[in-house]
Amino acid sequence: MPQAKDLPLFNFCDFTVNPRAHSIHKHGIRIKLHGQPFEILLLLLEHPGEVVTREELQAKLWPANTFVDFEHGVNTAIKKLRRTLGDSADEQRFIETVPRVGYRFIAPMDVVEPPANAPLSAPQIALENSGDTSISVHHTRRNWALRFWPIFAAIAVVLIVSAGAYLLRSRSPIPPQSPAGHVMLAVLPFENLTGDASQDYFSDGLTEEMIAQLGQLNPERLGVIGRASVMHYRHNQNLQQIARDLGIQYVLEGSVRRDSEKVRITAQLIRISDQKTVWSREYDRELTSILALQQEIAQEIAGEIQLTLGDSPRRIVPARGPVTSPTSYEAYDLYLKGRYFLNKRTPLGFQQAIDYFQQAIAKDPRYALAYAGLADSYALTSSYNLDPGGNLPPKARAAALRALQINENLAEAHTALALIAENYDWDWQTAGKEFRRAIQLNPNYPTAHQWYAEYLAWQGRFDEAFAESERARQLDPLSLIISTDHAAIFYYSRQYDRAIEQLHTVLDMEPNFPRANGLLIQTYVQKGQFAQALADTEKWRRMNDSPGLWAMESYVYGRAGRLAQARRALARFQQSNRRGQVDFPVALALAYAGMGDKEKLFNCLQEAFAERSNSLVALRVDPMYDPFRTDPRFQAFLRRVGLAQ
Repeated sequence: MPQAKDLPLFNFCDFTVNPRAHSIHKHGIRIKLHGQPFEILLLLLEHPGEVVTREELQAKLWPANTFVDFEHGVNTAIKKLRRTLGDSADEQRFIETVPRVGYRFIAPMDVVEPPANAPLSAPQIALENSGDTSISVHHTRRNWALRFWPIFAAIAVVLIVSAGAYLLRSRSPIPPQSPAGHVMLAVLPFENLTGDASQDYFSDGLTEEMIAQLGQLNPERLGVIGRASVMHYRHNQNLQQIARDLGIQYVLEGSVRRDSEKVRITAQLIRISDQKTVWSREYDRELTSILALQQEIAQEIAGEIQLTLGDSPRRIVPARGPVTSPTSYEAYDLYLKGRYFLNKRTPLGFQQAIDYFQQAIAKDPRYALAYAGLADSYALTSSYNLDPGGNLPPKARAAALRALQINENLAEAHTALALIAENYDWDWQTAGKEFRRAIQLNPNYPTAHQWYAEYLAWQGRFDEAFAESERARQLDPLSLIISTDHAAIFYYSRQYDRAIEQLHTVLDMEPNFPRANGLLIQTYVQKGQFAQALADTEKWRRMNDSPGLWAMESYVYGRAGRLAQARRALARFQQSNRRGQVDFPVALALAYAGMGDKEKLFNCLQEAFAERSNSLVALRVDPMYDPFRTDPRFQAFLRRVGLAQ
């Protein structure tokens, strides 16, 4: 068996095994696996697709034991290994048992060779104010973009202030849909002209930086469309269509090109009404004298501000000020990668985002935005039911608090802290205060309005919730999750026809969007359209094999009075969810609510409460609980999560 220091990293499914550190991570989070189960896993990973015999295991791992001790030991170790991986003897995804012979690793796997000088274990960064907040950091090789961050960030600021200067002094008529004196702008995805598609994250990062900076330039006069919406137009040059879709009056578009000695960034501001280019800049610079270039650009910024403000000077501070910006351009490049993968909203994307944000923090421990990104990654991983042990909320809180220690005026960090206080502490007072602070700091941050709208809806404050949700939709009109959450407010406020209409709009854009599909089925149930609900459940199953669909089907059958079918669907759910892909007690609660089984429903809610499931935040307003609201036990649950009326 090779020495651990000679072995590569093994990546499979959601797991990364590092023999050098003797560790295994899932979604970027270290999980416990030691001793013989870990050694067996290493032996299997060294020989993927090959049978490792029981005799080989005994010779390598139990050489001094009797045969009886070995039989018991290997069986126990394999069971523990399978539990850790979410595998089972009945449904073998990773480890196949070859009867009377041995075992074989059968899952697809990537092998990553570490650098020759890689450390035996990853360094740890201790976050403050948390009991378990160590964050492992893995090192990756540099790429060309690391060299260019100072130019990238500095030029971005110049483009932002210059374009913002024009917009703020523009007197063109504003379309009726915008408030008087308010201009809407979209920053289209900057075109990557490097010829290397793997560098899209760099041009996407420039786009996102532009959006963030412009969004804080003058929120009272200038609204900026969010990232999720503009990314729909990566290759669409039909400005009139873009204007109709997004409700904008101006577009900022540009490109990035570089060779071995120069970098060129171009940008132009276009007025939609006549498609006239009203401002343009091109930066073509040698990759030398970076500090001198930064000083030159700083002077240009000062000149633009003076030109814009004239007799009424007003200091405009870019959103990414000194306390927020990294001191290392390597850290900024890693941060861009983290945001790129976080925006994918997939299990693998969350894992990669966590890893990149950790690396950014390792390069620059005072990089507030990287901590805020890490907080979002941990919190959303848990919200998507990818944290069965409940280990991530404390880490999310620690990361958000660290970001605020560095920069107390960072809207992203206040928003992350609000989400944690709401979903995992059920501390509604703190959550509301943090949401309002985030919106005050950056009124153009769509996520703050979106999550604040949810917060208000879950307390039954629907008028306020709709106002915040409409603002989020104005800032990011093509965001699937923002549009779906808007439909959820219709659903919670019992406006079922409007919820269905809104959900169909979402599913026209993305038929396989899970939250929209599930909410649509539940809305049909509330209207008594059980046949349509069942048809949609079956249609969705053809696109998505999540075990939660069986719980949903049980709910529909139960509400339709077809209890035999409801019980069969429930049994299918319990059988198919052995690996815990979905929130078990909440999914069971859905099924039992459909069947009207009060006792089992309340048992499930008690279990969900013990696990501090974030699904309980909807207890006060979700129509599925309407038949049980008069029961004193339900009122007790509302009080326990801070939602009593």
